[in-house]
Amino acid sequence: METFLPLIFMAVMGLALFIYVILDGYDLGVGILLPFATDKEKDTMIASIGPFWDANETWLVLGVGVLLIAFPKAHGMILTHLYVPVTIMLIGLILRGVAFDFRVKAGDKHKSMWNNCFIAGSLIAAIAQGWMLGNYVTGLEPSTVNTLFSALVAFTMPALYVVLAAGWLMIKTEGQLFDKAMSWGRKAMPVMGIALLAISIATPLVSKSIAAKWFTLPNSIGLAPIPLATAAAFIVVYWVLSNVQFAKSGYAWLAMAGTVLICAMATLGLAYSLYPYVVLDRLTVWDAAASTKSLTFVFYGVALAVPAILIYTVFVYRVFRGKASDLSYGQVGD
Repeated sequence: METFLPLIFMAVMGLALFIYVILDGYDLGVGILLPFATDKEKDTMIASIGPFWDANETWLVLGVGVLLIAFPKAHGMILTHLYVPVTIMLIGLILRGVAFDFRVKAGDKHKSMWNNCFIAGSLIAAIAQGWMLGNYVTGLEPSTVNTLFSALVAFTMPALYVVLAAGWLMIKTEGQLFDKAMSWGRKAMPVMGIALLAISIATPLVSKSIAAKWFTLPNSIGLAPIPLATAAAFIVVYWVLSNVQFAKSGYAWLAMAGTVLICAMATLGLAYSLYPYVVLDRLTVWDAAASTKSLTFVFYGVALAVPAILIYTVFVYRVFRGKASDLSYGQVGD
């Protein structure tokens, strides 16, 4: 138990953050895309994420909660180094949450202002998350190279979210907005592709430990399916986004599925690169873990919470499946 419990919690934390990137990623992407839509299209886009966006953030809470409870030393170290981008991310998430509730309730006069707040909150959160990921991958070590790497991840993370959002809007909308979603996703793909390639090259350069894992035999051969699957998924997504008739023939979901596969391969690659560390080259999973008694106690709660959240998530997405309907808000005073 002393050996396996920390690994189980590490897997749960990784799963929670992976699901968060997918689910909250597409609704952050929808927010980033709002400036390019008409007023009516903005309402449809907001309606497409309305039943889901708030619950999507549950996975972030779960991931950070597991980090705090299961790996308190790592939690303290990570949050100490990242308290500024974490605060900025929370400001962005709060701003978009307030904007979501007030963009129509406040009336047409202030609708544009709240739309801009929703856009700003989405972009701020996406950039902050990219910065944190870049810092984390480089082991939280301050240096010019690591700062440039974090900036690269920060300013390309929105491109990933835009591609996710394009796939989501293709599933949830139709007509002109469907066509626009394809165009938005297609334009964001080269940025995302260049970013993935640059990050793949830069990551081993900023970490000798990661370079040793990826570029020594027989590891390089065994790990080949990860970049190959990523490249294949990228080609499929771009092809779907470039073929209107194919996408409208019931295969629009392939754009979203392919992007999810890219994220899954990136997550697997990152997990392999970091293992056995929670903080690269500084804290292993076992060094950072809480006591076995504490982990055993928490395990029962996590064993109940994770399936419950999964079931709830699947239930909500099943209930609100299909195309997004017109957005409606109750009137003030109802």
